[in-house]
Amino acid sequence: MTDIKKLEAIVSQVRRDIVRMVHGCQSGHPGGSLGCADYVTALYFNAMDRKEGFDMNGTNEDLFFLSNGHISPLFYSVLAHAGYFDKAELATFRKLDSRLQGHPTTHEHLPGVRIASGSLGQGMSVAVGAALAKKLNGDNKLVYALFGDGELQEGQIWEAAMFAPHNKVDNLICAVDYNGQQIDGPTSKVLSLGDLKGKFEAFGWTVIESAGNDMAVLVETIAHAKSLTGQGKPIMILLKTEMGFGVDYMMGTHKWHGAAPNDAQLEAALVQLEETLGDY
Repeated sequence: MTDIKKLEAIVSQVRRDIVRMVHGCQSGHPGGSLGCADYVTALYFNAMDRKEGFDMNGTNEDLFFLSNGHISPLFYSVLAHAGYFDKAELATFRKLDSRLQGHPTTHEHLPGVRIASGSLGQGMSVAVGAALAKKLNGDNKLVYALFGDGELQEGQIWEAAMFAPHNKVDNLICAVDYNGQQIDGPTSKVLSLGDLKGKFEAFGWTVIESAGNDMAVLVETIAHAKSLTGQGKPIMILLKTEMGFGVDYMMGTHKWHGAAPNDAQLEAALVQLEETLGDY
């Protein structure tokens, strides 16, 4: 039986890490990182079949690709707590000579990172390719990928979204951080996404809608998504999240998409986030 309280405790520490990392270098993207913390934690600490150690091939294990690479503080924190590298390294985020760059890169050879995802819109193509490779190699593990909703304004996403159902890539579970915010404002004003569920269904995907900041719901949603694999269609989860979730003054606004808290704002955030696994 899944220990929801344990997962929620991990998420609280991950959120503490996020705001401390962005504050430490006065640069980065806390809003989306906080909003997606529940989902990525649920993947790595409950849903994904991971093996000991790390290699780029990723055979015989589930894979995860972060397409919206600007939420790297979340990714790095989860990887550290999942044992890919020492969490003390989180203190080097975005600093000179750090492996923890603003967007994940592969040339730094950071364990857990399989693609450079600084340029938005490319992750679905990579995830589809990895999923196809697993099918060709007789590897029955799954591929997961996460995207921002503003990122869906990139055309390459829709090329890959058309390719995956046509080729019956049914070992792929994608998710969209559907918070309605992007760097310049609400997605509805910058470039409306319209009926996102209807669009993916029309392309041939199985679509699930879910709360994105409720751990118990997420655990059930991901389990449901896994049960639908192997049926000829890729899976898309539309996660109804709130940007900045967990820190009251960051929630529900695009202004914290790419802004760092000052000292007083950091303290106000940390008061709201319980230290559960020890700060780095």
